[in-house]
Amino acid sequence: MSDWFTVIPPLLAIAVVLWKKEVILALLTAIFSSEFLILLSQDDSLTSLAGFAISSIERVVAVFSDGGNTRILIFSLLVGALLAFMRYSGGVSATVKFLVEKGLSGNPRRARLLAFFTGVFIFIESNLSMLMAGILSRGLFDKFNMSRARLAYIIDSTSAPICILILLNGWGAYVLALISEYELKQSTISTLMQTIPLNFYALITLAVVLYTVVTDKTHGPLKQAELNQSKTTTQLELEIEPSKPRYMLVPLLVMSFSMIGFMFLTGNGDFINGSGSKSVLYATALACIVSYAMMVGSKKFTHKKMTTIGFSGMAELLPLVMIVLFSLALGASLKVLGTGIFISNLVAESLPYFLIPAVLFVAGGLISFSTGTSWGTFAILIPIGMPLVVNLDLPAPLILAAILGGGVFGDHCSPISDSTAVSSVASGCDLLEHVQTQLPYALFAGGLTIAAYIFAGLIMI
Repeated sequence: MSDWFTVIPPLLAIAVVLWKKEVILALLTAIFSSEFLILLSQDDSLTSLAGFAISSIERVVAVFSDGGNTRILIFSLLVGALLAFMRYSGGVSATVKFLVEKGLSGNPRRARLLAFFTGVFIFIESNLSMLMAGILSRGLFDKFNMSRARLAYIIDSTSAPICILILLNGWGAYVLALISEYELKQSTISTLMQTIPLNFYALITLAVVLYTVVTDKTHGPLKQAELNQSKTTTQLELEIEPSKPRYMLVPLLVMSFSMIGFMFLTGNGDFINGSGSKSVLYATALACIVSYAMMVGSKKFTHKKMTTIGFSGMAELLPLVMIVLFSLALGASLKVLGTGIFISNLVAESLPYFLIPAVLFVAGGLISFSTGTSWGTFAILIPIGMPLVVNLDLPAPLILAAILGGGVFGDHCSPISDSTAVSSVASGCDLLEHVQTQLPYALFAGGLTIAAYIFAGLIMI
């Protein structure tokens, strides 16, 4: 069988996401095709190929044989439970009410800074960050006659870049799981930490957002939206009666600080050598226990009610968990098929090494734009990029940063992205208006990023 066949699974995945805009279907298609090609390479007899579906299922089952993989899947479910606990406790609503009543914003610039720094500080989960910043700031933006489109841009272009830079969250744990299969020169956590100064798109995007916040200058469609600012002040209803801010803040603080502590604990006192998958799981579990104890202790919730709330929160994240599961299975399958080795050899022969980071960034942007998900993009490109690192001796942090930045870039440009929808809802902005007003800023940052990766490639490779 020709080595060219090894690229069929990832190409099929990309084709399916461009056609159907569906990541799970794309991953399943790629897994089935990869397992089919593996069997074909082992035995040319067509009668033996009837078992490729079974081998695909077993490939997915094998994901759970690795402790790190299992931990990241459990963590993904626990995050859903934790978010549900904080929401149903009234802690989210109470925190918003408390901050608004304290009058933390006395002028337009401070109102914009409040939206920006809310997105910065709540780095645990991007959607929670956008919801908090949007709910907190929309009344202030109305008061100072700033458009909801501007608020949507600020919170959307702050949350994901912060989550991919401050990696003490699910984003970091997810990426750790994806790169853990590869034999890199440094530990996975060290490699991931070194992507921070090399994630040019995230850094440039945050700088551009801060520029608009501080200088009060807008450009393109967003400038027109500011000029055409209407007086409409549709409010985002808070479904849960506010209780006390501590029901949200305490679990978040427990999760944030305990994860740092667990990194030291699992690394025997060395943060860099700590286990990301263990730490994030332990920290999330502890936060869930604290939230559970606080809510039951308030006498307003019973154990039975808490169980129902927890499982409802987990159910909301099941699609994400399935993406994680199938992406891990696809990575293992492509490794057996030899896709990474073939592509690395192909790249070595046909593409200058210094262009690889820029090409991966552009590819990530195209996939993420078409699927509306940065995480799904990571699942498709990391199994391609990391073998390039191993086989061509490329700098792993630079390659990984390009993939991560590309995923976020496409997500910012995509009208079908969940972050685009959430930021629109949280800010009370029309979805199409948000896409149109944010796109020029994202394209500007993306263009600078491509140039930066070409320059970095020339310097580092």
